[in-house]
Amino acid sequence: RITILPHGTLRILNASKSDEGRYSCQGVNVFGSAEIIASVSVKEPTRIELTPKKIELTVGESIVLSCKALHDGTLDVTFYWTLNGQPIDFEKEGGHFESIKAQASSADLMIRNILLMHAGRYGCRVQTAADTVSDETELLVRGPPGPPGVVIVEEITDTTATLSWSPGADNHSPISLYNLQARSPFSLGWQTVKTVPDVIGGDMESAMAVDLNPWVEYEFRVVATNKIGTGDPSAPSRMIRTNEAVPKTPPANVSGRSGRRHELVIAWEPVSEEFQSGEGFGYIVAFRPNGTRGWKEKMVTSSDASKFIYRDESVPPLTPFEVKVGVYNNKGDGPFSPIVVICSAEGEPTAAPIDVKATSLSVSEILVAWKHIKESLGRPQGFEVGYWKDMEQEEAAEKVKTEGNESSILLTGLEGNTLYHLTVRAYNAAGYGPPSTAVQAATKKSPPSQAPSNVMWIQEGSHVSLGWEPVRPLANESDVMGYKVLLRQEGQSNSQVIETQKTSAVVLLPDVGVYIIEVCAVSEGGDGTASPQIRVPSFPGGKVTSAQSTLHVLSTSSSSVTLLLALMVPSTSW
Repeated sequence: RITILPHGTLRILNASKSDEGRYSCQGVNVFGSAEIIASVSVKEPTRIELTPKKIELTVGESIVLSCKALHDGTLDVTFYWTLNGQPIDFEKEGGHFESIKAQASSADLMIRNILLMHAGRYGCRVQTAADTVSDETELLVRGPPGPPGVVIVEEITDTTATLSWSPGADNHSPISLYNLQARSPFSLGWQTVKTVPDVIGGDMESAMAVDLNPWVEYEFRVVATNKIGTGDPSAPSRMIRTNEAVPKTPPANVSGRSGRRHELVIAWEPVSEEFQSGEGFGYIVAFRPNGTRGWKEKMVTSSDASKFIYRDESVPPLTPFEVKVGVYNNKGDGPFSPIVVICSAEGEPTAAPIDVKATSLSVSEILVAWKHIKESLGRPQGFEVGYWKDMEQEEAAEKVKTEGNESSILLTGLEGNTLYHLTVRAYNAAGYGPPSTAVQAATKKSPPSQAPSNVMWIQEGSHVSLGWEPVRPLANESDVMGYKVLLRQEGQSNSQVIETQKTSAVVLLPDVGVYIIEVCAVSEGGDGTASPQIRVPSFPGGKVTSAQSTLHVLSTSSSSVTLLLALMVPSTSW
């Protein structure tokens, strides 16, 4: 049990407490001797227990691994955690791992929200000054399947594709079924496709996608499912195009459209490229007068076409036709749409409006009114009014339209004191009818540019008496028909209007405050320039003493405004 080795080392096997003590080693030669002393302490061996020993968990679950140490009480212990032999870096594991040390002789490892990557051998190593011991446990993580292997297109027809693939990892839960998905330029991302068989079992590695559209490019992928869930999809297959076939989808919403006289306008919704099934796609338009037997067919070679116009001078307006639209491509003719009945165009209006009247309202406005003869054909959708100045040609006329059954329109933005010629004509989708006989109307002269001058006012209580000199218009301005007094309270936008044909007026100030007063001339051409604003206070109680009654005059004979105040009582100070 105790041996001295050739190089002088002392080896003690199966040490026990009786081996504790001081050991001396002495070396001797002809020159003398040397000695060293070693002190030996024998400690209890460290033992650990790591639980649980074998764990099976599902992705998303959590677990606590417990490591307990039995050791000599005189020694400190340190715990270390490993995964597959590598130290766990608690700072870099995204919060999945946490080391918990509740007691000096035990430590726990918390694993939260377990992922597939967390499966493996977990080790707990306990180290003291005397020895190091470790233990391991196996953690198995079940999860959804991994992505299947490469998807290969084995065979392709016009509506089917036979696919094969290799299984991916089942992640400790057997694969129960597969799902086939396809993507084309016309789909919204990946879509599940019908297959043969309907249900693809987990032990299968091939299936047929059916009900595909001919002459469409597809990519395919496979997704596996087990009891835990559905895994990530495989990588997409190479893009393939299904074979051509005779088209099976006719146009939708076949209907009539407005056109010119003697026209039959047939419209439809174009068939999407997804359903054209091959190259050389076009339309076959078939029609016949209602009640006849033979169909007349016309080819439309553009795949984007949405309308066909058939013109025949012998076709009366609003003649009913039976119409259907079919499809074709290089593989042959497809089906026709259901038969619908539509009518030939009724044509543009044939009658001109009558009793056209033009009335001048102001310097820039003319009201135009008319009547229209009701027609059985060429019914109007609205009317167009053309107007031009006396010195201009009709070709330069400006135009404005109405919609529906309107029988009048107000023209605005015209030049003042100007003679206009006006015509009215009806219109619809087929075109324009004949114009009415031209009528004339002249806009009013411009309103007076001169403002009322020398405005005088006197305030007595809540009443204000106003007077001013008459406005004399220029030769190219409208005659004065009267005057307007505009009254509003300061800070307000709405004005009270008092009209008079005299050059004086009395206004009432209803509330306490400061009022703004303006005066302007009224003419056929509109309101003239307003006088400078007058600011008049209204006193509490509605009364003004004799000392407060004051005559005020605004002189506007020049470009400046002069305020003259004549005191009606003496000895008033300012």
